[in-house]
Amino acid sequence: MKNNHYPFDLEPLPYTYDALEPHIDLETLHFHHDKHLKTYVDNLNHALSTLPEFQSMTLEEILTNLDQVPEAARTAVKNNAGGVYNHQMYFASMKSAPSEPKGPVLSAIEERFGSYDEWKDIMKSKALAQFGSGYAWLVSSQDGHLEVINLPNQDTPLALGLIPLLPLDVWEHAYYLKYQNLRGTYVDNWFSIIDWDAVNRRYEESQ
Repeated sequence: MKNNHYPFDLEPLPYTYDALEPHIDLETLHFHHDKHLKTYVDNLNHALSTLPEFQSMTLEEILTNLDQVPEAARTAVKNNAGGVYNHQMYFASMKSAPSEPKGPVLSAIEERFGSYDEWKDIMKSKALAQFGSGYAWLVSSQDGHLEVINLPNQDTPLALGLIPLLPLDVWEHAYYLKYQNLRGTYVDNWFSIIDWDAVNRRYEESQ
């Protein structure tokens, strides 16, 4: 984030609201970013306003040290810090121009999953298997081993000691205005707007 410590800011989208059309519509992107994400930012700042010992921490530091947050505030901090972190990475993982994986992350995908297409099948399966709200994730272990997982609500891979590389938001507000109940169609179209330069950069920085 632009201001990666308390008080957190609502980071602008890295593209215009219509940039992801027709895969993600302008109205969905407006509400998802300006309403849903802003609520997480506001609620996180409120939750941290009485916790000065956490106000100098980055989002990553907060999310990897949730056991240190007082129990009375822990759920609010976990949900809202996760909501900010997950959404910011989700929005920063897409772009308008078609993109294909390349470089070290492609090599790692092919080594772990057999091919890019096989990875897509696994990612989609995890996204469809996530009951209710949550995310499917491409993650890396500390030694560079890739996995695809799904997590509920605003949980993050950071709490599991994993390195987040690419999130796929499957909360209904991410797709319902355009796709209604067709989560699978949303996922299929999302593959066309992944910013693989950003994913590759995260992977390289994690090694």
